[in-house]
Amino acid sequence: MSHRIAAKITGVAGFLPPRVMTNDDLAKIVETNDEWIRTRTGIRERHVVDKGMATSHMATEAAKLLLQQTGTNAADVDLIIVASVTPDMFFPATACLVQDRIGASKAWGFDLSAACSGFAYALTVGAQFVGAGTHKKALVIGSDTMTSILNYEDRATCVLFGDGAGAALLEPAGPNEGILDFEHDVDGSGGQYLFMPGGGSLHPSSAETVAKKMHYVHQEGSQVFKYAVRRMADLAAHLVERNGLKSEDIAIVVPHQANLRIIKAMQERLGVEDAKVMVNIDSYGNTTAATIPLGLRDAVAQGRVKKGDLVLLLTVGAGYTTGGILMRWAY
Repeated sequence: MSHRIAAKITGVAGFLPPRVMTNDDLAKIVETNDEWIRTRTGIRERHVVDKGMATSHMATEAAKLLLQQTGTNAADVDLIIVASVTPDMFFPATACLVQDRIGASKAWGFDLSAACSGFAYALTVGAQFVGAGTHKKALVIGSDTMTSILNYEDRATCVLFGDGAGAALLEPAGPNEGILDFEHDVDGSGGQYLFMPGGGSLHPSSAETVAKKMHYVHQEGSQVFKYAVRRMADLAAHLVERNGLKSEDIAIVVPHQANLRIIKAMQERLGVEDAKVMVNIDSYGNTTAATIPLGLRDAVAQGRVKKGDLVLLLTVGAGYTTGGILMRWAY
């Protein structure tokens, strides 16, 4: 049975910090090179923050652009959800900082942590409030400053990530538009393969945790790769089949941008051509919770999605968390 929600995306926007780090730049600080990175990940460059810029700043910029593009008054926003694993601080929530900076005087909000699946989870959660009729306008933001938790001595992880933010506006939907179905799940047994061990209540910050480099991303790439390929393909098949569709009915697939090889393997299993798959990992790297909204932003900017098109969002993240959303584009 499908899970339709009477909510639709009415605008998307994104923000990327101005500074660009190329593969050649990385080769100056860690043992790697452009060919090694490109052939294994598909990444050429990524955007990185300058000192003093954090997750809330990027989220705020993305939100401001979104409000401007959609002609939305900040005072009319009811809800702000920020998906991130790199908040400025444990508390207050990043959503509170964004709410204050954009002047959303009537909005409440909170942060949501689901790693690379964060935006998809937040989109579904925000859509529930809008679909229930209790909220008219919800801002859903994915923002991560991954460079703040990277070990630039570990070439297996430091080459993968970039910084960025993306935002979407959710509003009530009419019949046969907006979110038609979604599927999310978690497999906590996979948490050991992608995590940051230090800084929480189990291993509070200390000189010892810093010395042991416990505040950086730790990943077993082969385990994550296998799981991501299988689960993203499974999600796509479930959503397409139970809605009586075929893969050719989908106008565009916007997958999480973790690794080009993961995207290509998922694409092959789903059986869709290149023109129907959004790929921007070459320019941004893995921006974690920001990859999906940035992908939607780019798809709109490139004219690859139009009103009435079927759009499929797919993601897998640390946890493991997974998310798939089928929607009919509304503008």
